[in-house]
Amino acid sequence: MPVGLPRQARPRLETRMTAMFTKILIANRGEIACRVIKTARRMGIATVAVYSEADANARHVRMADEAVLIGPAAARESYLRADRILQAAKDTGAQAVHPGYGFLSENEDFAEACAAAGIAFIGPPASAIRAMGLKSAAKALMEKAGVPLTPGYHGDNQDPDFLAGQAERIGYPVLIKASAGGGGKGMRRVDQPQDFVAALASCQREATNAFGDAHVLVEKYVLKPRHIEIQVFGDTQGNVVYLFERDCSVQRRHQKVLEEAPAPGMTPERRAAMGQAAVDAAKAVGYVGAGTVEFIANQDGSFYFMEMNTRLQVEHPVTEMITGLDLVEWQLRVAAGQPLPLTQEQLAIDGHAIEARIYAEDPDKGFLPSTGRLVHLAPPAESEHVRVDTGVEQGDEITPHYDPMIAKLIVWDASRELALARMRKALAQYRVVGVANNVEFLARLAACPAFSRADLDTGLIEREHAFLFPGSAAVPDEAWLLAALAELLHEQAAQARRAAVPSPWDAFDGWRLNGQATRALRLRRGDDERGITVLAAPGGGWHLALEGGAPVFARGELGANGKVHAQLGERRLHAAVIITGERRHVFLDGHTHALTRVDTLHRGGQGEDAHGGLRAPMPGKVIALLVAPGATVDKGTPLLVMEAMKMEHTLAAPAAGVVKGFRCAPGEQVADGVELVEFEAAAVAA
Repeated sequence: MPVGLPRQARPRLETRMTAMFTKILIANRGEIACRVIKTARRMGIATVAVYSEADANARHVRMADEAVLIGPAAARESYLRADRILQAAKDTGAQAVHPGYGFLSENEDFAEACAAAGIAFIGPPASAIRAMGLKSAAKALMEKAGVPLTPGYHGDNQDPDFLAGQAERIGYPVLIKASAGGGGKGMRRVDQPQDFVAALASCQREATNAFGDAHVLVEKYVLKPRHIEIQVFGDTQGNVVYLFERDCSVQRRHQKVLEEAPAPGMTPERRAAMGQAAVDAAKAVGYVGAGTVEFIANQDGSFYFMEMNTRLQVEHPVTEMITGLDLVEWQLRVAAGQPLPLTQEQLAIDGHAIEARIYAEDPDKGFLPSTGRLVHLAPPAESEHVRVDTGVEQGDEITPHYDPMIAKLIVWDASRELALARMRKALAQYRVVGVANNVEFLARLAACPAFSRADLDTGLIEREHAFLFPGSAAVPDEAWLLAALAELLHEQAAQARRAAVPSPWDAFDGWRLNGQATRALRLRRGDDERGITVLAAPGGGWHLALEGGAPVFARGELGANGKVHAQLGERRLHAAVIITGERRHVFLDGHTHALTRVDTLHRGGQGEDAHGGLRAPMPGKVIALLVAPGATVDKGTPLLVMEAMKMEHTLAAPAAGVVKGFRCAPGEQVADGVELVEFEAAAVAA
């Protein structure tokens, strides 16, 4: 398949299977479960979903042919219960289990249990998972295979003093990593010796909670590193190929945010060298199925083996988009004993693809996860160039029990520049209401000059902080006017629905016997409150005037999903206004403005703001209290550690002051907004 072959002209693999499964069970949830169901359906394979009590109405449950309840919301009581998953497979007659990613996807005991039960595990053999599952052992194995390694300590001695000594030997900065980990969990960069012990303890707690294993390794932290990974695939006949690379350098908290393929600036020689190293790594463990070999790359082109993920990766769609292949279909073929569909010589790169992870999180609050109902969810339309992989729909809940991903937005075009333009346009069309989300942050990231010119490394977000976190901007006049216009259009539509028989008394034109009527609307965002005067215009429409401004003629019509096609003066706009209670969410020019309608007839009491406490920023579990009650602390002093959505979050003192007491204890589950710390700020000198 030559490079540049039009996508519609690419040869499709024959989808009629020989010796193929007729029913598979997906031992996962969310977008990956939905993704597997789609491919299986296209191949004529029946699917069984498993679900927890929290996921009873989840999208993957609705999509599958059958679904089986396997336990309560907590993953350890449901999606991590191998016995219940295998029983569900037996009860439904599933011949194979697809583990997705996360949960049991890299659990060798689960892979062995599947084999013992006579159920195919759609993944590598347990021996390969075991060999690559512990980073320390994997690095020793890779060293024997001749794969280049990052300098560091990968041994079994876990004594804190010994590990601190190894960090001194390696030289700061160093990276502490959970040996059994992945996804950024149990990972900390340490720049100074005095910070090592606290970082080590935090890593070990997080690793224990996420993976059940506190073992860590210590490595040299490569300055300005790029994170480049190679997609590999092996079959039971001993064939292994690489399906090129993905650049996953753009990260926050060691978790990927944007991924792209191919990697910018990759030369054919370097691609071949990294591809061969990845194939050597896979062959060293007898690898079968889809896997990813991850490398840390220097700016000079040198690279080091980091780890191997023995599963399909979250970012696999960018590989699919540049190769025209369905990697889940390859997984099913290989698990059924078929050879790889293509040889290395038949694989080629076509164009460029970028993936953005849409999360329920607040970038302005350290990317804290957000929970709640997706009141409004409108992704961009899918096409040959735009793909949306998601496990949720409008009305679904983002719960504190699982990863807060909403969707993956993937775009493709003939070049990186064109793909970037596609991504910016698609993000501008993505609308989410109900939870904090990172869509606008991703839009700034895609527009960031450093990213645009491919000046990439894993510290890009921190390095470009001023551009990516510009602070709160003023709401443009058009947004206030659009919110008012949408209000009027909704009132007009409601009046039309109520009028069963047309009557002049139902007219919504503001006519009065002694002249046109005016009315006032008030909207607020934070401390900024604006009044809009409304005067109906002869022949339809309104004259809208912001306080202190000249009247602007406005008219428009409502479309689907909150769209407003508007004329404001001489300007025509295509925007969206989503109304939820008193909130008006205005989506305009790629930005979201959350305004609140003010009831002009209501006058509440003055009241007083609550002071003196630190509240839980999300539902979670208290892990550790870091200071004693009565302690005097400086601004920024860590006070306690919470765990939520598989990650640790540290709450710090908002100012210098005194910790009067804690209203929680280690191990306690707390709800969003619950007061955790009684805190008294120090008096400010006059």
